[in-house]
Amino acid sequence: MLATVNATRMELLRLRKRVALASRGHRLLSEKRDELSRQLIHIAKEIRPLRERVEAELLETCRRFMLARATMEPEDIKAALEVPTKKFTLAVEFARIMNVKVPHLEKEITGEIICYGFLTTSGELDVALLALERAFDHLIELAEKEKQARLLAIELQMTRRRVNVLEHVVIPELQETIRFIFDKLAEAERDNISRLMKITDIIRA
Repeated sequence: MLATVNATRMELLRLRKRVALASRGHRLLSEKRDELSRQLIHIAKEIRPLRERVEAELLETCRRFMLARATMEPEDIKAALEVPTKKFTLAVEFARIMNVKVPHLEKEITGEIICYGFLTTSGELDVALLALERAFDHLIELAEKEKQARLLAIELQMTRRRVNVLEHVVIPELQETIRFIFDKLAEAERDNISRLMKITDIIRA
């Protein structure tokens, strides 16, 4: 590869500019990588307790529904839950973290989750539905955080690859080519000086 390089001062200047640009890009990408890592660690710290809370709430919800089923007739449960009066809509907005487009989930809930009479239903069903409502709020938050973490992790991986390519491939190859051209130019300079000295000796003789 080096044998095909045009060893001229113009090429040397051009390559030095490319090294400066690559070094600047490496510095900026390194800063981005470090900030992405910081943001990812911050979100990961929020996800763990949130996931534990959601799992506990869903487990409690299932337990309450099982108790409701044990104290009610199957047809009464079916009739109570057949016509829901609570409506749910989910809007997805997008924000940017280190130029990464991440989702922000906004929910809108109208109506009441308890939509049946109390004559044929158990209090356990009320508790189960309210527990499900609480778990659902945290479940949406968990989904948002996990999606943000996944997108940031993908961007972090891509940024790390770019930093590594610049650090271990692009910049070293450019620097090696610069050294090659510099050596060639120095060799040509020495040859010119040697020729001039010989011409000077001939003229003096």
